[in-house]
Amino acid sequence: MKNFVSMKSFKDFELLALIKEVDQFFNGQSVNLSKDRKRFVANLFYEPSTRTKMSFEVAEKKMGLEVLDFHVDQSSVQKGETVSDTAKTLAAIGAEALVIRHPEQNIVQSLATQLDVPVINAGDGKGEHPTQSLLDLYTIYREFGRLTGLNILIVGDIIHSRVARSNAYALKTLGANVMFSAKAQWQDSSLPFPYVDLDQAIEQCDVVMLLRIQLERHQEKDSFAVESYLDQYGLTEAREQRMKQDAIIMHPAPVNRDVEIADSLVECPRSRIFKQMEYGVYARMAVLNNLLAEETDYSDTITEKLYAHVNGI
Repeated sequence: MKNFVSMKSFKDFELLALIKEVDQFFNGQSVNLSKDRKRFVANLFYEPSTRTKMSFEVAEKKMGLEVLDFHVDQSSVQKGETVSDTAKTLAAIGAEALVIRHPEQNIVQSLATQLDVPVINAGDGKGEHPTQSLLDLYTIYREFGRLTGLNILIVGDIIHSRVARSNAYALKTLGANVMFSAKAQWQDSSLPFPYVDLDQAIEQCDVVMLLRIQLERHQEKDSFAVESYLDQYGLTEAREQRMKQDAIIMHPAPVNRDVEIADSLVECPRSRIFKQMEYGVYARMAVLNNLLAEETDYSDTITEKLYAHVNGI
């Protein structure tokens, strides 16, 4: 497999091998992908980003890659150039991989079929966000040493969330029990996961993952009071006190404090929100390494890593 665009395309052993590799990078393994020659990666972000864009850049630089930093407002996009032509231009001038975030759903998957260089999905509209999912999987795996059998509750703006979609697919593949909780207007019936009442589920969950309300993706602006959303649908201090003793809180960020989660809980002892950000660099290093390392094809590499992982070598 030459691209990293969707969590739906991975088997359980492939995800486990990637998680293992994230762990190796987190624990100090280093790799220089440009040791023999300069190699370039282009970051094309058509939407604002802090964590994803910066962690990709840190990961790329840690691996010795030269970063081509694309700015929409200073590019030929302003002259009418399509995203496809921009991507093909950067590949033509030497980019060996493209990291793409775009507001249009499925456009990254489409570009991957048109290009001869690896494409990494850094978020496509309300479609998927697979590298965020990988760092989330690693966060959970690092905490519990497994994903199979864990109860994962994803709470918030499900229908507009690419994070919810990628995580639900990946967690199900790895044997976790995935549940959603959302106000009726923000539920997505196309996703085959049960919706539960937040107050009824909070005591049974190992992970409570909050989502930002993505008003920029709402076709019709929802009329809701920010002040009452937290009490009705968010993680309050009272709900946090009912969580299992070893349960953790996650959030892909940016966090709207006192909207989806009480301000006092963002950095509480059970919160892993800033740890997720830290792990993001290493998750993106693992993805880049699998796509750019000059070795056998991706599927063979993953199989070899899994064999080593299972057999302790």
